[in-house]
Amino acid sequence: MLRLFSTTTGLIVERDGAYFPIPHALSLDALFASADPGALLQAALIEAHPTHAPTPETLRAPLQSQEVWAAGVTYYRSRTARMAESKDSGGGTFYDKVYEAERPEIFFKGTPHRVAAPGAGVRIRSDSKWNVPEPELTLAINAAGKIFGYTVGNDMSSRDIEGENPLYLPQAKVYHLSTALGPCLVITDTLPTADTVIAIEIRRAGATVFSGETTVGQIKRPLPSLADWLYRDNSFPHGALLMTGTGVVPPDAFTLQPADEIRITLAPVGTLINHVL
Repeated sequence: MLRLFSTTTGLIVERDGAYFPIPHALSLDALFASADPGALLQAALIEAHPTHAPTPETLRAPLQSQEVWAAGVTYYRSRTARMAESKDSGGGTFYDKVYEAERPEIFFKGTPHRVAAPGAGVRIRSDSKWNVPEPELTLAINAAGKIFGYTVGNDMSSRDIEGENPLYLPQAKVYHLSTALGPCLVITDTLPTADTVIAIEIRRAGATVFSGETTVGQIKRPLPSLADWLYRDNSFPHGALLMTGTGVVPPDAFTLQPADEIRITLAPVGTLINHVL
């Protein structure tokens, strides 16, 4: 297992507690395009000399040209939350059918310029009154559709907009800085085990106003199947990142406010920290 950090000075890999700079000739785009990203990265480490660990202020989101996509209603908790928020619009059974269907809900989430780095700000929509973060295991998939690693992501969502009409999903999900990723990519052939915990904490004025956790095992669908559906009749020459849904939803009375701090933790990725602009 390797941990790959994208920083303002280049790529840095952590292996067994030691950190190594990666030659600038090896980009994230090259890694995602490779048939075997792990082997490519290992080869780049052969002549690398140790360096210091990256500092938080130098971290970038671990992507270059990759699109970010997302799968929805993959957890039972997400199903019940979506049904509740849509009950007034008559869309409640819509999400029940998605949860039970063979075909998953997969939607476009963002391009690189819409993705916030670790430590940076995420946004809530100016035309929304009910906004929440969604902590999600996020798969790193190469151009051939192979999952070669993962990170953690924040799928910012405007619940009132989506609840008004399911067809408003793109506006509820895709806007400037509606996504955050990091702090690193875990490069491995082994997917997180079922008991792997995804945790979130939201702080306001120094106090915790919401916390919760779930496990990867609560995802209804096999992770490789989500990647297969994303790549079906589609092409990703620079690979893609796929969020796999959320199993932690704040209570209906909760909405994010400017300056809130969002902390999402997934071992061994670490903790993704962002604040609301």
